[in-house]
Amino acid sequence: MTDRGQAHERHVPIMRDRILDLLAPALSREGAVHVDGTLGMGGHAEGVLERFAQCRVIGIDRDGEALALAGERLARFGDRFTAVHATNDQIARVVLAAGLQHVDGIVFDLGVSSLQLDEEDRGFAYRVDAPLDMRMDQTSGLTAADVLNEYPVEELTRILRDYGEERFARKIATAIVRERATEPFTTSARLVELLRRVIPVASQRQSGHPAKRTFQALRIEVNDELGGWARAVAAAIDVLAVGGRMATLSFHSLEDRLTKRAIAAGTTSSTPPGLPVELPEHAPYLRALTRGAEEPDDAEVLANPRAASAKLRAVERIRDTGTTAATAVQRRATPSQAPTSRATTSRRAHRKGAVR
Repeated sequence: MTDRGQAHERHVPIMRDRILDLLAPALSREGAVHVDGTLGMGGHAEGVLERFAQCRVIGIDRDGEALALAGERLARFGDRFTAVHATNDQIARVVLAAGLQHVDGIVFDLGVSSLQLDEEDRGFAYRVDAPLDMRMDQTSGLTAADVLNEYPVEELTRILRDYGEERFARKIATAIVRERATEPFTTSARLVELLRRVIPVASQRQSGHPAKRTFQALRIEVNDELGGWARAVAAAIDVLAVGGRMATLSFHSLEDRLTKRAIAAGTTSSTPPGLPVELPEHAPYLRALTRGAEEPDDAEVLANPRAASAKLRAVERIRDTGTTAATAVQRRATPSQAPTSRATTSRRAHRKGAVR
C-alpha cells in the first residue's frame, strides 16, 4: 500500500485554476453546493473549499482508499465537506440523499487516478508485475484476471477493439484464450509478455508500449467506465441548477466523445425543421463555456506529464427543464437499454445479494 502522506503530496489536480475560474460565478453564491463526482485524493475539492468560503462540497468516489485519503486532506474544512462512497452515475441519488434537488457546481475528473496508477498491487500499471485486479471499487465485481480468463474470444476482441482501439484485437484475444487453457492469468507481467510477442515489432515502435491499449480496455470493461459516464453526465445535467456550472476532464477520445454528445444535445435547439418560431421548450438549456475542448498548457504538462491527454469541457445551465434529483432518480430506476459490461452485471448482483 502507498504511504498516505506521499499520496497526498504527489497528487497534482489537473487544470485546477482554470476549472475554478469557470465555476466561480456559480460557486460564489451564498450557500452554494458543489459536487465532485470523482473525488480521488481531493485536489479539486480542496481548491473549491479554499476559494469559495461559503460553498459546501459533496465528494463522490467508488474507491474506499481514495475516500480515506481525501477525508484526511479535507478534514480541516469540517462539515463543509461530505464524502460519499458511490459511483458517479449515482450522483442524482447522492444529491437527493443530501436533501437537495439541484446543485450549483459539478466536476468530473475521469479515468484512472494517480493513486490507482501508483498502487502497485492494484494492477493498473503495466510497467510493474502485479495482480490483475483493476477494480476502482475493490469490494465487488469481476477483476481484470476474471475478464481475461472467462470471456470468450469474441467478447475479448470486442472490448480490445472498442475500448482500447487496438488494431490487433482479434490476434491478442486468440492468444489469450490459447494461453489461459494452459494456465489462468493472474499477474500483469505474463500478459505484458504475451502482448510483446503478439503485437508486431513495427507497430510497437510506432505506438509506444504494447500493453497500453489492452490495459486501458480491461480497465474500462472492469469498471464500466463508458456506460457509467454516459449515465453520469446525463444525471449531472439533470441536477444542475439554472446558473449552475459543470466542468469535465476526460483523458481519451471515447470519454470525450460522450461528453461532447451530451453537451451538443443541451446547447442545440430542438425546434423541428420548418417551424418559424422557436418555442421555449425547444430552446437550448446549456451554454458552452469552452470553445471545444481546452487542453493544459505546456508548463502544466511539463510539471505533470499525466496531464498531456486531458481535455476540458464546461457548460452552464441556462434554462429550467423541470428535472430534479428526484425525477432523475425515478427516470433511472427503469433498467437502461444501454449495453452493460459483464463486470458491472457481476458487481450489481453482488450488491443485491449483500446484507443491508
